[in-house]
Amino acid sequence: MTTRTVQGEKNLQNIHQSSKDGIGGSPLRPDGHLKVRGEFAYSSDLWHEDMLWGTALRSPHPRANILSVDISEALKVPGVYAVLTHEDIPGEKYYGLEIADQPALAIDKVRYHGEAIALVAADHPETARRAVRKIEVEYEVLTPITTEEQCLNPEVHGYVHEPHEYKSHAYGNVCHEQKLVSGLGVTDEVRALADVIVTGEYEVGMQDQAFLGPESGLAVPAEDGGVDLYIATQWLHVDRQQMAPVLDLPLEKVRLTLAGVGGAFGGREDLSMQIHACLLALHTGKPVKIVYARDESFFGHVHRHPARMRYEHGATRDGKLVFADCRIVLDGGAYASASPAVVGNAASLGHGPYVIPNVGMHAIALYSNNPSCGAMRGFGAVQAAFGYESQMDRLAEALGMDPVELRQLNAVTQGDRMPTGQEIDAPAPVAELLQRVKDMPLPPPLDPEHPDVRTLPGALSNTSHGEGIVRGVGYSVGIKNVGFSEGFDDYSTAKVRLEVIGGEPVAMVHTAMAEVGQGGVTVHAQIARTELGVEQVTIHPANTEVGSAGSTSASRQTYMTGGAVKLAAEAVRHELLERGRQRYGWTQDDLALAGGKVVSASAGVLIPMVDLLGDDVIEQTREHHHRPTVPFDKETGQGFGHVQYTFCANRAVVDVDVELGLVKVVELTAVQDVGKALNPLSVVGQIQGGCTQALGLAVMEEIVVKDGKVRNASFTDYLIPTILDTPPIPVQLLELPDPHAPYGLRGVGEAPTVSATPSIVAAIRQATGKALTRIPVRPEHLTDTL
Repeated sequence: MTTRTVQGEKNLQNIHQSSKDGIGGSPLRPDGHLKVRGEFAYSSDLWHEDMLWGTALRSPHPRANILSVDISEALKVPGVYAVLTHEDIPGEKYYGLEIADQPALAIDKVRYHGEAIALVAADHPETARRAVRKIEVEYEVLTPITTEEQCLNPEVHGYVHEPHEYKSHAYGNVCHEQKLVSGLGVTDEVRALADVIVTGEYEVGMQDQAFLGPESGLAVPAEDGGVDLYIATQWLHVDRQQMAPVLDLPLEKVRLTLAGVGGAFGGREDLSMQIHACLLALHTGKPVKIVYARDESFFGHVHRHPARMRYEHGATRDGKLVFADCRIVLDGGAYASASPAVVGNAASLGHGPYVIPNVGMHAIALYSNNPSCGAMRGFGAVQAAFGYESQMDRLAEALGMDPVELRQLNAVTQGDRMPTGQEIDAPAPVAELLQRVKDMPLPPPLDPEHPDVRTLPGALSNTSHGEGIVRGVGYSVGIKNVGFSEGFDDYSTAKVRLEVIGGEPVAMVHTAMAEVGQGGVTVHAQIARTELGVEQVTIHPANTEVGSAGSTSASRQTYMTGGAVKLAAEAVRHELLERGRQRYGWTQDDLALAGGKVVSASAGVLIPMVDLLGDDVIEQTREHHHRPTVPFDKETGQGFGHVQYTFCANRAVVDVDVELGLVKVVELTAVQDVGKALNPLSVVGQIQGGCTQALGLAVMEEIVVKDGKVRNASFTDYLIPTILDTPPIPVQLLELPDPHAPYGLRGVGEAPTVSATPSIVAAIRQATGKALTRIPVRPEHLTDTL
């Protein structure tokens, strides 16, 4: 077992200075300096000398029938080249990530506040916006379906989608559901086996991915009748797969190239302006650029599913869990997006990393007239973790046990089975993670006589000089799957090329992986250096000229596309060494590439790679598939549904002004098993970033929706953590290799977002004594002013 402790800037710098540029080292990101200096080209910086600007008319109503659309006045605006409605779509009207239920432009009704109805292309963005305001739409406004009660009673409140529209409906306004039963289930007889039973109802608000780079891209019509799209996205090939039928083009005529991405976190996995830009470009014969305004970005992408959950746990007097019964209701909004997969995660991971003999679970996602929800970091596991970890704290209190010891007593380990019946066949050090995070040093206590007011809740607003400040400490642990699950054929493709350039061996790596800030381009170069023994590695721009790399989501890219780069590089190495064997008669079994040379442990340096390559080029393409999974049984939830599990434990220290309800997170510690840290600096950055996003959900981030309308579509009113809100985040890494993964690695990015939120809320509970069953926690929850 290997353990890395990374704490503070000094240690991070030491790691970099002592590292090499292959796997296990921490070379700098190739885009890092450009981004820090403000010189990196994002998709919103795209430019074409002959381009038009596109924008969309969006519905002011969450639910309405469209009676008429009059574009005549908009067409009269000087500088306008096109005004399009659904009638101008040449191909299929609908698209969707999993279910094709979303119209490219609204047809006869709108289902959410901000749905696109018409498009305008003009020679100036302000001209386009002025023309949009001249489009006249006559609506029959309907009462929106926004609550669980309304959604589950369609006979009274109506349907978001009529039952005959799509085959996906289970019933009524239910988009997807998953049941799970393990052991004896949860019956009266099972309940009687428990000495202590705790029940809780929990609620999670709607969180936004809040990436800083708005949706943007440039569509350029091509001479062959196709279109080239330069776009910030998470999944080039699935974007194309959804776009081509709507544009009525074959796949090969829809070409996508990744532009600079200013953050994603799941919000770019669905289409936003891709189809709209291409429709306008093909219609006008000119390049068309679209850049969303900030409020349009809030309307134009999916969000984290808000959730309502009911949990019941039973345990013996000594703390062993007997049963868990749960219902999770996720609001999926107007369209399906990734809701089916989110439900699958919530159901299969919804009882946490614990051994529970008897489990009952029912998870559903509803269609509503609220904003559409889909992928966001943690993907179904985040909501559930707040529920089951809150229950662990309540159960520990009822039993008079230490909350960490209760968790450790019931923690899964390698060889245990999840409630789905799937055996955990890789390290699962949950108890150790908890012990390590508990043993890490606590920050210094408050000095009640001489407090530094700059560090108190409220900070420089001078709300307190130390009076009314109470400190709390809370713990949590979470579980997340890695990669796509439930029988999805998840694969990634990589092409690796080796040649001599400027007298040096140079490798080129070409994949369709979307670099959204996770550092994949850095890791791919590290893999190529390690496998080919070269220093110079070029990363080809990501596009659809190479096979799919899948989505940059589900903590999968280092595992999947990194695995494909490894396979392709190994194939290049094999071909090069085989060429040497045939040419020079080498018989050694220990040939390798290192330092630009062919070497042998037994015979030393055999030849420089440039001499063996000469003017030749070696190129290999490989696909990496993870081991197969199967769909969960719809009624029992049983099945080998997940490729890999990953775990993170957190400890939060908070100061709370109990009079004003203000919270300051003093420290947020994380310990995570990463299998193998291919780039320790990037791994720590991912964990710290995930913890920060979890902090936002815990105490500040929520899209406020009332009667189906978004009330805070701006960064003035939608609050995210800044550097002043983000505490020190000490990180300790465990490296317990997963035998099924390339290099033994585990996906990293999502687990801390799953686990950190409950620890912060637990710490606030300890400080205040409040039950706190809803997140984000607001001041009024702490001061009884609701």
